[in-house]
Amino acid sequence: MKHKKLLTALITIITLIILVIFWQFKIANHYPKEFNLQAKDNFWGVTFSKRYAIYLQISWRELFLAIVDDLGVRHIRLPVYWNDIETASGQYDWSDYDWLLSEAKQREVKIIPVLGRRQPRWPECHIPDWAEQISESEQQAKIQELIKLTIERYRYYDNIIAWQVENEAFLDSFGICPPSDIKFLEQEIALVRSLDPRPILITGSGELSNWKREAKLGDYFGTTLYRVVWGRWSGYLRYPMGASNYSNKARKAGLSLDRTLVAELQAEPWAPGDIRQLDQKLINKSFSAEQFKANLDYAIKTNFHQSYLWGVEWWYYQKQHGNSDYWNIAKGLKW
Repeated sequence: MKHKKLLTALITIITLIILVIFWQFKIANHYPKEFNLQAKDNFWGVTFSKRYAIYLQISWRELFLAIVDDLGVRHIRLPVYWNDIETASGQYDWSDYDWLLSEAKQREVKIIPVLGRRQPRWPECHIPDWAEQISESEQQAKIQELIKLTIERYRYYDNIIAWQVENEAFLDSFGICPPSDIKFLEQEIALVRSLDPRPILITGSGELSNWKREAKLGDYFGTTLYRVVWGRWSGYLRYPMGASNYSNKARKAGLSLDRTLVAELQAEPWAPGDIRQLDQKLINKSFSAEQFKANLDYAIKTNFHQSYLWGVEWWYYQKQHGNSDYWNIAKGLKW
């Protein structure tokens, strides 16, 4: 009888633990009672992807001007895509990035160009078709040449505040990319340092890295920060950890908070299927307007140096299709 009572108690405790975990990760929204969106000066920025704008069938020039003129954004992380510039081996077309850097400079918008093969947005590694046919060592030589040419072309822009080298370079579990190669990453970083004295940003996954390798490589470290994610087997998950989880993690990795930033703050839905085809009910599962505010509030509470929002192209896409809620929330921020 005693053993039966102990077994019943154990089953009850395990059931309660499972229910609590289920509640925390699947149901609870983890919103604060009140949203505080008052950040310190120069805290907010965005990542702007020309290729993602094209995917959403948006005029990327029109969008960029709306970002800097209508929203008033003054800090932009700018992927410089290899397959945009070197469409044939040794033939370079810089005109689109010349335009972007020139428009930004005119408005005193601070830019962090992203250099290298692995860049923000799927499929992560943006490799020209012709380069898919050459060896890895030949690709690496081509990437180094592109980095050299990019810095030599744009280092005279005083509105460039740092160079990011690769994007989440060690995240082998995501994207269509060759395996990570720390020796090559170190070579890229050394090349950038030899060409320009500005700081180097290295980024990593917020949930799938302890940041210790990345912390040793750059002058600044940038993390991804997602609050609601979707997986094929897990469905939607809502992370219950508080913002102090990120600041404590930074300290454990040897990073000072004034050298740590959110490079990719979730500010668009994460859902199955084509993001262009989502109805509002499905959007709200991972990124309602209230979730947007909660994510902003959360980013402020990390006490990091800056936070770059991920999804500005999608806000504009929504605005063009009759929903200005996300754009208007962003417009209310102190950029």
